[in-house]
Amino acid sequence: MTGIIIQVRIGSTRLPKKAIKLILGKTAIEREIERIKKIKLAQKIILAIPTGKQDDILEKIGKQTGLDVFRGSANDILDRFYQAAKKFDIDPIVRLTGDCPLIDWEVADEVIAFYLQNEFDHVSNVRPPTFPDGLDVEVFSFKALEKSWQEAKINSEREHITQYIGNHPEIFKIGNLVRNGNDLSHIRLTLDEPKDLILIRKVYTALYKKKKDFVLEDMLKLFEKTPKLLKINKSIIRNEGLLKSLREDNN
Repeated sequence: MTGIIIQVRIGSTRLPKKAIKLILGKTAIEREIERIKKIKLAQKIILAIPTGKQDDILEKIGKQTGLDVFRGSANDILDRFYQAAKKFDIDPIVRLTGDCPLIDWEVADEVIAFYLQNEFDHVSNVRPPTFPDGLDVEVFSFKALEKSWQEAKINSEREHITQYIGNHPEIFKIGNLVRNGNDLSHIRLTLDEPKDLILIRKVYTALYKKKKDFVLEDMLKLFEKTPKLLKINKSIIRNEGLLKSLREDNN
């Protein structure tokens, strides 16, 4: 059964409690779940959160929105992910992160279809990215996840679920979906910093009331009409969290 696992926590550092920041009266994670539920090629959605008391609010939100909730390690996110996939018998696994309230379900279905129609161990739209940051989707087999869980030793590979897979192309067959059109990887639609929240709120304010199920093309039209929006968070580096983990590996 194809299933989505969303990893999310309250204890973010660059933007504390970002998952429960409000966007048009609902939390960021609720807005993201609304959009994830529109994905057609997955049969189950699981919210994978840490066991700490501060994350109880995420369990409550998960249950209120009709999701299955799994609680596991706060720091060994690979273990949390693996145990969630094992418990709910998910294969293949669609990995989404809880900092993408502008996730596009059409892009997600495209990545999932690419995986299902081919014979890869892992497929994403980020190796290398051609979609905006914040529309990241990864799909991989339970076997690849289990191999990673068994073999990954360094911190960055335990914190970033598919880092071990990316580090070992000699073991895994890795595919990447390239966007049909211009490279949009310079556009930042993820939620990691206060400036990101400003942009995301402006996108929702401009689009949601007219069209609740707005997609990437609607956002691109908005940016074409109002290019100054993209300047709000332009200075932030993509994948800052991963880069920090890699630096810590070397210390």
